[in-house]
Amino acid sequence: MNRAGIIGAGPSGFYAADQLLRAGWEVDLYDALPTPYGLVRAGVAPDHPKIKSVTRVYAKTAAHAAFRFFGGVTLGTDVTRDDLRQRYSAVVYAIGTSVDNRLGIPGEDRPGPYPATEFVAWYNGHPHFSNHQFDLNGGRAVVIGNGNVAIDVARMLVLDPGELAPTDTADHAIEAFGMAGVREVVVLGRRGPAEAAFTNPELRELGELKRADVIVDPAQLEDVEVGEVPDMPQRRNVEILREYAKRVPEGKTHRLELRFLRSPLEILGEGEHGAVTGVRVSINRLVPGSGGSIRAEPTGEEEVIECGLVLRSIGYRGVPCAEIPFDEARGLIRNEGGGVVTEDGGRCPGEYVVGWIKRGPSGVIGTNKKDANDTVARILEDAGAGGLPTTATELADSDAVAAWLGERVAGGPVSWAGWEAIDARESALGEPHRRPRVKLVRIAELIEAARIAGPK
Repeated sequence: MNRAGIIGAGPSGFYAADQLLRAGWEVDLYDALPTPYGLVRAGVAPDHPKIKSVTRVYAKTAAHAAFRFFGGVTLGTDVTRDDLRQRYSAVVYAIGTSVDNRLGIPGEDRPGPYPATEFVAWYNGHPHFSNHQFDLNGGRAVVIGNGNVAIDVARMLVLDPGELAPTDTADHAIEAFGMAGVREVVVLGRRGPAEAAFTNPELRELGELKRADVIVDPAQLEDVEVGEVPDMPQRRNVEILREYAKRVPEGKTHRLELRFLRSPLEILGEGEHGAVTGVRVSINRLVPGSGGSIRAEPTGEEEVIECGLVLRSIGYRGVPCAEIPFDEARGLIRNEGGGVVTEDGGRCPGEYVVGWIKRGPSGVIGTNKKDANDTVARILEDAGAGGLPTTATELADSDAVAAWLGERVAGGPVSWAGWEAIDARESALGEPHRRPRVKLVRIAELIEAARIAGPK
């Protein structure tokens, strides 16, 4: 029987696993953390529990008799690319794009500007970021970017403590937000309102904030004709922004301003390495670009926005791993239609890619389902044509794989039963407080909870 090893237990990894299981394959799903679900657990905003309910679908996949989970196994450290190729008919990389793009401007390396991914991981209780500290004492924060992650971090900064209390926000973050001195958040976009990449529900939700007025300068919308905006979601965004622009501020304790046609030029601070004091930005105008696109160009005017915290959310990229062919320019694993290829275009038999590390960070969670279907179709096509490598029987044996991992990973990998024990522990901790869970945010804590279950 064919067996696949999928590296990365986020949405794309689970969708690929489901499709392969339906095709009669056996699937081993790996993750570097002891916990599954990737960005659904560590990236989705805690005040969006409905989005997280998709994990119920993934749990059904995990219940399949031919499925196994190996948590706490790091590719490139615990196991190598060659290790996996020797043991599986197909290896599928679903490792995501884990680092933020940089602004590339002066002052970016001083204390105070942070990648939004690190901030999101921190308040979501990702073990690798739970010890991070963010200066939330400044009166104003600037969020650079016009996508959903930018909206999420801006919203989290101004949520009322009562809105956070019933969520699974990490305890250390709830405490920090409760003491935070941030009273105003300015979200910057280099292009105009019609080009913003927010989804309609995310943008509309800002209008429901309990303690923050949403501020949009009507002048920013004067030259925007709704009928000329080609895409319906962006057209609806403009309509929502017009509604915000008409509102009279209620004098709430906090403000969240959406400011467009602004590009950061420099992060200002005290001395060369001192804390952030502001952002110098260019005021832009829109001009026609190539292929009918719209681009922003500087007008020559500038402004300084005083602030004590800067979070950048301008896109993400993957990082090279385990000598897998990598496209440095795009920040993705080199692939054609989901099949991994070398720099000169040669196929890497039996190696595939899915999700953001395949196509780039785009779409919503459900987008990964079709993406996974396309890659799995490629795998099945190759299998039918005899294009998959023949692995050594003694290495590919199911029991042999488990024994090999037991030797490679200190204490052995975390099984699905181990994850269920973690889940039960977190849920039990949250129950007295009417929260869905209280997350364990240390690797040692997670491993200790998992060991109660023993091996699957």
